[in-house]
Amino acid sequence: MLDEKLWDEFEIYLPKEWSVLHGPLEGGKTIREIARHLAAISPHKMTVIGFSLGGYIARQLAADFPDQVDSLVIIASSLREDTIHQIEAKRQLIQSLSASNFKGLSSTSIARSLHPCNASKSELIAHIKQMGNRLGYEALVTQSALRREGVPAAMIQCPTLIIAGSDDSLRPFEEVKELAEAIPGALLKSITDSGHMLPLEQPQKLATVIIDWLMKK
Repeated sequence: MLDEKLWDEFEIYLPKEWSVLHGPLEGGKTIREIARHLAAISPHKMTVIGFSLGGYIARQLAADFPDQVDSLVIIASSLREDTIHQIEAKRQLIQSLSASNFKGLSSTSIARSLHPCNASKSELIAHIKQMGNRLGYEALVTQSALRREGVPAAMIQCPTLIIAGSDDSLRPFEEVKELAEAIPGALLKSITDSGHMLPLEQPQKLATVIIDWLMKK
């Protein structure tokens, strides 16, 4: 439930000559359908960066369109499927809301996703909440219904960088490490002083890690 504003500050630190396109998580009801839609509207050669849920879609994109994805960066994501508990929690959330009363994710749930030093920053929490509000209830329904089983990892052949937040309570380091170990030749990096929201909490560090890797690969 984050839109392109997630990347605003991160993009400030990228080389000016780099062309950046934002891939919306739409165009289908499954991860594979969304990946296919993104491939159709994207350049023939590109580096794909996927954050969290976007990391699952980025993996599918790299596996299904290997000639199109030159390199892959996955941030704060996972190899794991949703548990029965997580699926049920999403179902209950959807049932408790409607298009008329949805105003973004709750401030409490957003705060839990942040590093302890950032969990009380009201402007940051409001910014994240506003992104969800802009996407709206229908996007929440679609994203919550996406099943994460069967998303490829071992068949990905392009150079891959996996990035974890050192204090990510949603996707702990060991979980991100599992993903790195499942993708052939993937490099794992951890960024300190960040929770789950790496592009917002540590945009400069994140950009530096990605630039350094892309320059060397």
